[in-house]
Amino acid sequence: MAHLSISKRGQEMPASPIRKLVPFADAAKKRGVKVFHLNIGQPDIETPKTVLDAVRHSDFKILEYSHSAGNESYRKKLVQYYSQVGVNVNHNQIIVTTGGSEAILFAFMACLDAGDEVIIPEPFYANYNGFAVEAGVKVVPITASIEDGFALPPIAEFEKAITPRTKAIIICNPNNPTGYLYSREEMEVLKEIILRHNLYLFSDEAYREFCYTGTHFSAMQLEGVDDNIVLVDTISKRYSACGGRIGAFVTRNNELIQAAMKFAQARLSPPSFAQIAGEAAVDLPADYFDATKALYQSRRDLLVKRLNAMPGVFCPNPGGAFYAMAKLPIDDADKFCQWLLEEFNYNNRTVMLAPATGFYGTAGLGKQEVRLAYVLNENDISSAMDCLEKALEAYVALIA
Repeated sequence: MAHLSISKRGQEMPASPIRKLVPFADAAKKRGVKVFHLNIGQPDIETPKTVLDAVRHSDFKILEYSHSAGNESYRKKLVQYYSQVGVNVNHNQIIVTTGGSEAILFAFMACLDAGDEVIIPEPFYANYNGFAVEAGVKVVPITASIEDGFALPPIAEFEKAITPRTKAIIICNPNNPTGYLYSREEMEVLKEIILRHNLYLFSDEAYREFCYTGTHFSAMQLEGVDDNIVLVDTISKRYSACGGRIGAFVTRNNELIQAAMKFAQARLSPPSFAQIAGEAAVDLPADYFDATKALYQSRRDLLVKRLNAMPGVFCPNPGGAFYAMAKLPIDDADKFCQWLLEEFNYNNRTVMLAPATGFYGTAGLGKQEVRLAYVLNENDISSAMDCLEKALEAYVALIA
């Protein structure tokens, strides 16, 4: 009998580089080893009670479809939220999506054709690769370097990468995985490039609230490029509501909103309960983020200080989000991260990190780098750093 084939797309779809080590972590736990999870950006902050209560106390007889663009009441609330962060839009310029993920996919599908190219400064959020495969789009990476803290690569690098098939640039600001916060000046550089080459700019601002050095400047605040900008957003990190799966696709480009709406209609509607949660979240007090931000900042300071005190380790100080990228004295990050889970423990503890190779589009890069998510309390971060310090001593001796 003939063998059924899997689609080329299915074969090309990358597995999550962050989740591929999970079986090794599970096996370590079964052996009784405590694993400190610095590998994934799942905040340990409690989802605000008022947000969960809004869902608990919701009262309706039928759990029905919402409008395909999302509940009008929620979109109007989002208009208020955006105006508080200096972004002026109306509710017809917002489509509520199933997580930020769907907003990214809608941007690809509505703006690019199969075979078109999108430029992304690397290292970048690994799932951009997956969405590009789903949309038949080619990712063209341009490399940011750890030596200058992963600042925006120079214009010349963008110019070299642009071809007749280039249709868009994606940035994540502040950045996952590097934590780099793009300055207003860097955003103006991007504006110059998209105007000169008539490109879209997709700005993923999932971590907007978490800026420690400098202030956040949204792509939606750039002037004279309304038709070029797509804002991709989510409640996941902002309100520690990752499982809600509620995001937003925002643009002032009317033609583009109409195109994206057809994709939104095809999936009928975004999740109803989580829209209720998202709507309630906009009413949180203005100082809600202050405590969370201060908490993350002190975790960042501790993590970066501990890392840079280790022999042969370099970690730039991230300006935002809750990630840091560090260069370690190792030969192969994938091998090292697996070794940490399979063969190493210190006082019956070990640490799980994300190898940086999964965040680069260029083969061979990131072999000595790892991403650390500082989403644990300071005691756990200290213990995790003790483990890492001992692990590096042992590993360096092993490969010497």
